[in-house]
Amino acid sequence: MSLFDLGVNIAFVLSLGWYLIANLQWYDYKISRVVLYHHKKHWHFIYFLFPFLVYHFIGDIFSYLYIFVFLPSLIWWHYRLDQKLVITPRVKRFFALLLFFALFQNLVCYLRLSCEAFAVFIPLLLAYLLSYAIEKYLFEIYKKEASKRLASIKDLEIIAITGSYGKTSIKNFIASILSTKYRVYATPRSINTIGGIIKDVNTALPDDTQIYVCEAGARQSGDIAVIAEFLEPQRVVVGKVGLAHIEYFKTLRNIIVTKLEIMRSSRLKKAFVHSSVTDEPHEKVEFFGSSVYDLKADLDGLSFKMELDGEVVEFETSLLGSFQAINLEVAIKMAKEFKLSNNEIKEALLKLDAVPHRLQKIVAGGKIILDDGYNGNIDGMLEAIRLVSTHKGDKVIVTPGLVESSEELNLELAEAINGVFDTVIVTGKLNRDLFSRALNVKYKFILEDKSKLQDLLAKETKTGDIILFANDAPSFI
Repeated sequence: MSLFDLGVNIAFVLSLGWYLIANLQWYDYKISRVVLYHHKKHWHFIYFLFPFLVYHFIGDIFSYLYIFVFLPSLIWWHYRLDQKLVITPRVKRFFALLLFFALFQNLVCYLRLSCEAFAVFIPLLLAYLLSYAIEKYLFEIYKKEASKRLASIKDLEIIAITGSYGKTSIKNFIASILSTKYRVYATPRSINTIGGIIKDVNTALPDDTQIYVCEAGARQSGDIAVIAEFLEPQRVVVGKVGLAHIEYFKTLRNIIVTKLEIMRSSRLKKAFVHSSVTDEPHEKVEFFGSSVYDLKADLDGLSFKMELDGEVVEFETSLLGSFQAINLEVAIKMAKEFKLSNNEIKEALLKLDAVPHRLQKIVAGGKIILDDGYNGNIDGMLEAIRLVSTHKGDKVIVTPGLVESSEELNLELAEAINGVFDTVIVTGKLNRDLFSRALNVKYKFILEDKSKLQDLLAKETKTGDIILFANDAPSFI
């Protein structure tokens, strides 16, 4: 075996490792999710299994196939991704292990004058297993450090929020309202896994924080229990529950049970639970979802009334979407827990900014843009469509449809789109066939490559149009 072939072998192992670790990063480093729940399983065959089989059966010319076919195709695949691999310390450790095992294995091959298929497989397997063990060990160390840090902040109040829909909005609303009176820190963006929370506590939580507002998400039973037992929050919110991530949980009952794991805190004082979750009374539970009335929602904002402390209070905000009233309802109830007056809460709501990419209104070039890219539930999308229907100009929607959801809900979404929009741009392949059949609008575009979206919008839209970006699934979905 020549040094050239050995070099190609090492490069091939690293290429397969690149594909593997990218997919693991997308799916929270869970190999079961990569294998069983990947949204584009054919990628595994094209960029992993097929090259491996070619290496095994056509070893003599594989070096040239790798250089001229496989490597260029993998580079092109990576170039077209809109969510590329992030080079974190974990990724660096994986590649260091992979390179070491690849070099060692190829040294053995060189001394034996030949390599079998296991020369590629063994380094990948060893690097994955050892990397997993190292990360598990480091995780426990970081978790202990984070627990000590939480305990070191005197009188720290922790609020944990979960649910199928609205977690991030509720978190941001509670943090914004309470920050008018307290020193509040909230987990950034959509960080809601135990690993992300631990890192956030260790690296970003300020020493003088009085209230820590944290979001808790899940893909399987037990995920939220781990977060609750780590944080031990004094107050929790369980928002509206629906069929989001149904492919993981299989039944709505499983989703509800998992969300209620947030109450596994030895320090729990109060839980606000949406009425869609359960109606079972509990001494520490207050239900929400029905306290708002006289609700008005249009493209200029939102107003509603609530009764607080025996007083009818009217609230106004520039936030869009009638569904936000439920999120604001629980934020207001939480504010009352922390002794804010009705007037303080009213003033705070007037100053609330839209959560980025959640029905965020932008006016640009004479066009109204509703950026609802981070909303992936049917209720929120239907409300966004209702708001668009009040606009008098042409209406355009850009969407991949619902992901991690059912065909029935996507058909319901398509029916709503048909009743409002002039132009529909479907992005990605996930719901392409369903929408091709179900959509009946004036102009319909199926856009598998989102890099062409800007040019298409420039061509197909004009001043006075309203454009709704409804959900924005990454290209691996």
